[in-house]
Amino acid sequence: MPDAEAPRLLCVETYERKPLSYMTETAAALLAELAATTTFVPATTRTPEQYGRIHLPGPVPEFAVCANGGRLLARGESDRDWQRTVAGRLSAQCAPLDEIRAHLVRTADPAWLRKERVAEDLFAYLVVERQLLPDTWVKDLTGWADERGWTVSLQGRKVYAVPRPLTKSAAVAEVARRTGASQVLAAGDSLLDADLLLAADRAWRPGHGELADSGWHAPHVTALDERGVAAGEEIVRAFLRG
Repeated sequence: MPDAEAPRLLCVETYERKPLSYMTETAAALLAELAATTTFVPATTRTPEQYGRIHLPGPVPEFAVCANGGRLLARGESDRDWQRTVAGRLSAQCAPLDEIRAHLVRTADPAWLRKERVAEDLFAYLVVERQLLPDTWVKDLTGWADERGWTVSLQGRKVYAVPRPLTKSAAVAEVARRTGASQVLAAGDSLLDADLLLAADRAWRPGHGELADSGWHAPHVTALDERGVAAGEEIVRAFLRG
């Protein structure tokens, strides 16, 4: 938008001593109101360490879902009972992480591979030069991983390999069980948010991001036309309306 029309922004994340992530002041006020009147649960693929860099307005959430559902933070601490539950599910239903990671590294081409990472010993991802990444490689990896109980998604410059039982929806369901919530509202814009949106009673996705770009939709998920900061504000308003 034109500079003169741009909203004032609040920095909510600093990385390596530099401001990184922002909210509009309007969205920040709405989120603080939401957090004061309901159980607000951030749900992210970030590790707990990466999530810890974010300082959202309002009270500190009692619960937060990190590592795509592999870690459930309760009052800032990783819940050991949930960790054991997740470990049991992964052991029973999926090939081990070491096998998946070794295959990723072995088949990746140094011409387009920039980084290889493991998150919380739960899932693996590659940082790639997307314009050099062959489409067939992702397709072949998806089929190979599926036979071993893993999913693959390409998001921006990252290729994620995630165990099928490792989902945000499972962790959010555990929060709902503990709090006695009668209704779950959710919003998200990435492919790794799809399971959470499908599991929620009502859900929203903005007009930008991987879900919008892929044309993804579901009957109870409201697809917004708004993009960027406007979408963020509208989603929080929708939550407040219930």
